[in-house]
Amino acid sequence: MVNKPVFMDNQSTTRVDPRVVEAMLPYFSEIYGNAGSTSHSFGWDAKEAVDTARSTIAKALNTSARAILFTSGATESNNLALHGVLQRAKSKGQHIVCARTEHKAMIDPIARLERRGNPVTWLDAAPNGSPDAGRVTVEQVADALRDDTVFVSVMLANNEIGVIQPLAEIAKICREREIVLHTDATQAVGRMHIDLEQLGVDLMSFSGHKLYGPKGVGALYVRRARHVRLESQIEGGGQERGLRSGTLNISGIVGFGAAVELAVSAIDQESDRLAKLRNQLFDGLSQSVPKMTLNGPILTDPKLRMPGNLNCCFTDVDGEALMMSMVDLAVSSGSACTSANPEPSHVLRNLGLSDDETRASLRFGLGRFNTAEEVEFAVECVTEAVQRLRKMAN
Repeated sequence: MVNKPVFMDNQSTTRVDPRVVEAMLPYFSEIYGNAGSTSHSFGWDAKEAVDTARSTIAKALNTSARAILFTSGATESNNLALHGVLQRAKSKGQHIVCARTEHKAMIDPIARLERRGNPVTWLDAAPNGSPDAGRVTVEQVADALRDDTVFVSVMLANNEIGVIQPLAEIAKICREREIVLHTDATQAVGRMHIDLEQLGVDLMSFSGHKLYGPKGVGALYVRRARHVRLESQIEGGGQERGLRSGTLNISGIVGFGAAVELAVSAIDQESDRLAKLRNQLFDGLSQSVPKMTLNGPILTDPKLRMPGNLNCCFTDVDGEALMMSMVDLAVSSGSACTSANPEPSHVLRNLGLSDDETRASLRFGLGRFNTAEEVEFAVECVTEAVQRLRKMAN
């Protein structure tokens, strides 16, 4: 028996795990002090909770606790990384290198800087139909670097097509030239193994609500290195080593730490389970829906694609109409952060899809609480809706 509606939009957000909620509850009404209050036990207890969460997250990513700065989410972390580096690097240069398939939380602030005169090199991804569709190559990045390059941003895992980028190799060429490499790892943390010492990036953004934690809390990893210096963007109080002022979200940070710990402890088992569910969904749709194609990299190589992600094009159907006709199935037609924008997905367009193909595409995001029964329900739901809409169009 399937409980409706069924949520399959886990790339946009996730349900908070009940164990995370349980960890957070005392920090609303029992341990409610300000971590900046150093004169009494309420503040001490709050600070201890923050320190514990910071250490938990750092341990899960194999870095030092001091390298983790808490923010309100990955969008703020992205902006702190970008503007923080550029404002400290004015004497060296202002050239930026960025993949065109990045999340809008990275593309939009970089595009604004470009309009104001900052030089930017945009990297195109491998086209749809190729095994590694959506990937950029190390050679592309190397060819784009200049003497005045100060900031490179390539997201670890894409939010729309799940493609995993070769970050460790890109990090090597950036480190050789002491160019700051940033990655938006919002879709990757808690869903794939990340060892920051091996990954080699300088800055990494991630968020709590993508890994069954609360919304409104995130982090920026800042590698301790001579060439990695940030200018603060929010002044007033000096919290987070003076790089991000503002009263800390204690309950959110506690939940964030608990969510990371739970996710990382189950990565291998959960990755296998989600890959099986995703493949079950794709096989079911392939058999039931004619003229359906896969968007993004192949499904058979776990090094190329996140296991819970599936993005498909349903030819001759408007994706928005398809989505709206399935009231008991929650999926999306692109990034949740750009859902108010009527323009077709910039990610799919960069892969070479036409506007019609892009508008006919849906993203399925499978997560911790999805089941095989829900997958079968989704296949039935999509199949019936596609058949009905195609019949209406003829």
